Amino acid sequence: MRKLVYLAAGTGVLALTLSLTFRAPSAQQAPAPVADTLPAPFLSASDTARLMGPRQPIFFRHDIHAGQYKIQCQYCHYTVAVSSEPGIPSVQTCMGCHMVIGGSDSGAKIEIKKVRAAWNDKKPMEWVRVHTLGRFAHFPHSRHIKAMGPNACATCHGDVTRMPQVFQVNKINNMGFCIGCHVERKINRDCTACHY
Repeated sequence: MRKLVYLAAGTGVLALTLSLTFRAPSAQQAPAPVADTLPAPFLSASDTARLMGPRQPIFFRHDIHAGQYKIQCQYCHYTVAVSSEPGIPSVQTCMGCHMVIGGSDSGAKIEIKKVRAAWNDKKPMEWVRVHTLGRFAHFPHSRHIKAMGPNACATCHGDVTRMPQVFQVNKINNMGFCIGCHVERKINRDCTACHY
């Protein structure tokens, strides 16, 4: 008799489980969440020659770090809010994450090994500068970040969150680009604002 009760209870649980699993979706169910960013495409360091922008000593993927993982620009370029220069991130900044993160594919692992080697050898990385202003013009990053907020970077540098390799989007060395921005935002256009 006990076996029959256990069998009936087990059949009832199985029927309930199946009915919940294979039921038709109701109109009240929430839709599946949609990612707010696309995963970065697979690229290796050998692919950098066909990308826009200068080739760097380490294939640092802004589209993965800033785009896919949503790391704020100011995490790596930490001096941008307090100095005139944004600062090139130190190897120590990279190692803050890559001490434990080794990469998800063979291409990433190779590039992370280069970062770790630079850290162990106590050698700074020799990055190729992408954005350069003439010495006659002054562009205090800190002033612009304070006025425009943390997303100000994209105004001049473009959507870096979608760039596998950073390249120059705007002609920042052209005074017209800066004046256009100042006119649009009703900011001082006096010569001494940038030339001092």
